[in-house]
Amino acid sequence: MPSATEPLYSYPLPEIENWLRDQGCERDTDNISKWTMARDHWSADLLLDTDSIVVNYTSDSGNQVQRVFKYSLSRKDLEQVIFAGP
Repeated sequence: MPSATEPLYSYPLPEIENWLRDQGCERDTDNISKWTMARDHWSADLLLDTDSIVVNYTSDSGNQVQRVFKYSLSRKDLEQVIFAGP
């Protein structure tokens, strides 16, 4: 796997998929670009778009927020912002 400081666009797709699995995400069976994850007080749907990861967060209280993160960010930065939650 490339260095955590490398932009995510430099990763081959199988490495990105392994990274998502390592973070506890599961691939949607109907849409291979969609991944889901759940944490203690929130859940999220991640969509691997053409140039970014679109994350739709839902809190336990039902509040929803969408964030978009470009593949030009490093894996380290993406881990910190995506998996910290909404």
